[in-house]
Amino acid sequence: MNEAGAGHPVVIEPLGDHAVLIGLGDEIQESVHGRVKAVCDMLDRSSIPGVVEWVPAFTSVAVVYDPLVTACSVLIDHLRRVLADLPSLDVLGGRIVDIPVCYGGPFGPDLHEVARRCGLSEAEVIRLHSEPLYRVYMVGFVPGFPYLGGLPKRLAAPRKRQPRTQVPEGSVGIAGEQTGIYSLSTPGGWQIIGRTPVKLFDPTVNPPSYLQMGDRVRFCPISEETYHNLYEAAHDEAARGRPM
Repeated sequence: MNEAGAGHPVVIEPLGDHAVLIGLGDEIQESVHGRVKAVCDMLDRSSIPGVVEWVPAFTSVAVVYDPLVTACSVLIDHLRRVLADLPSLDVLGGRIVDIPVCYGGPFGPDLHEVARRCGLSEAEVIRLHSEPLYRVYMVGFVPGFPYLGGLPKRLAAPRKRQPRTQVPEGSVGIAGEQTGIYSLSTPGGWQIIGRTPVKLFDPTVNPPSYLQMGDRVRFCPISEETYHNLYEAAHDEAARGRPM
């Protein structure tokens, strides 16, 4: 694979003393995401000596290796040979996952502020936010946190100047032109517009992350009553060791 979409060449370079970085583009877009996923699939199928793990990001993949098994230059040459034979892959499919969300009120304390900034009503924000199919570009920040691409530009909003010290698990937020879901309770500065009762991370199941890179997410507005019913069902299932 010599090109990573939009004419961008594949760049492989050292990253510290036991990793290399495979650069596949310079913009967040589905074509580049397709190459990121293709490289991860290749690494999953291959048994490249010394490779310990790999970490996908928006436009790159970091490959961690054991320096006692292989040298950086040897690994880079190996990756170049493998990638040269890797066909392009456009991500047109992917699992569609419905995520119920209770917008506004105590679950979405920043919905009013986002609506004000965007010159929209709260109902219009909810409608626009729940219309697209979002692509899961990567999972990170904390275990199970999905970074979703495809937010309507009209809903773009900056991070909060003063981050919250605690954002509840399941909170749905906006930061810039991205939207995401807090899989765990953690500090955070995204604008919180709603919350889902779906449990996004459970270390007792395999895979522990409810959403995977390449999935497509559709947000489905629900009432507060439905939220509580689904929350209780989800956590009853989790307590019995099964995902929702």
